[in-house]
Amino acid sequence: MSADTQTLKPVDLRSILTFTIKLARTAGTLILEGSQAIQSTSDVNEKKNSVDLVTEYDVAVEELVKDEIAKAYPSFKFIGEESYSSGTRNELTEEPTFCVDPIDGTTNFVHGFPFACISLGLIYQKRPVLGVIYNPFLDHLYTGVEGQGSFLTRGNSQPLKLPLTNPKPLPSLQKAILGLEWGSDRGKKTLIPKSDSFLRLAGDPADGIVGGRMAHSIRSLGSAALNTSMVAQGGLDLYWEIGCWSWDVCAGIVIAQEAGGVVVGSHAALAAATTTGSSIDPFKVTPDVLTGRKYLIIRAIADTPNETGREAQLRIAKDFYQTVKDSEPK
Repeated sequence: MSADTQTLKPVDLRSILTFTIKLARTAGTLILEGSQAIQSTSDVNEKKNSVDLVTEYDVAVEELVKDEIAKAYPSFKFIGEESYSSGTRNELTEEPTFCVDPIDGTTNFVHGFPFACISLGLIYQKRPVLGVIYNPFLDHLYTGVEGQGSFLTRGNSQPLKLPLTNPKPLPSLQKAILGLEWGSDRGKKTLIPKSDSFLRLAGDPADGIVGGRMAHSIRSLGSAALNTSMVAQGGLDLYWEIGCWSWDVCAGIVIAQEAGGVVVGSHAALAAATTTGSSIDPFKVTPDVLTGRKYLIIRAIADTPNETGREAQLRIAKDFYQTVKDSEPK
């Protein structure tokens, strides 16, 4: 890696991955210590409302991560959830930039529900190229590097390539298990279209739900990073959310893409990409998609005699966005 040009080669990314994995595990130890302490205290603060929580451990983990990155890669830029919340606004540039959520799933963390993680993404030339997501409660480590695959390591076992099984076809949303979240925006303008969308995705069209897709089921892990990892793994067919941030999804995007998954931005972005004559790649993660706060992530889908996996992913994306309502995050 050249210090002057900041050119990252595949070998550089492998070295950064080794560093980032070690850092994630170190942070995981602090998260576990914080979890034990938080259960016996009430030291929980609120950001914008009573369900948007932050603890001293969110801040402490981010400071630990930021300091270690500064020592190892002093020229790299840094975007972090807690830094952003406190007023630091680092713009996305061509330079290598760590994009970090110190504890994704803070509400789970506070309640002792063991689905919280640290999410460490690396952005280079304005696109995610490396991701590490570590859930210390389950000792599950997800990793991905652009062009080098993605993996799940459980405990001390050998890394398992993602997805964990060969991709299956996905004929329709009716056959899907969906990752959806309520989020922290609970106002009328957000909650009504989201509730209506959930109703149509789950509802039975033969029993009064107009436009119902009657999906197999809906799951909410309470963490954007872990939802995305579960799509990469193959346990969720897709994950949709409006309102989360780049640090919630940056690492997971790489992990999902390297497992054959695709990422779609907003309704408008998909519509623009699929208009007749458009040359836009509907699955390209542009800076606008990365920072747009609207994400649809679909797992790898097997080819069939009538349809390639990519065509199936696009079909599912279109059908999904025809089913759900768009809204604007706060």
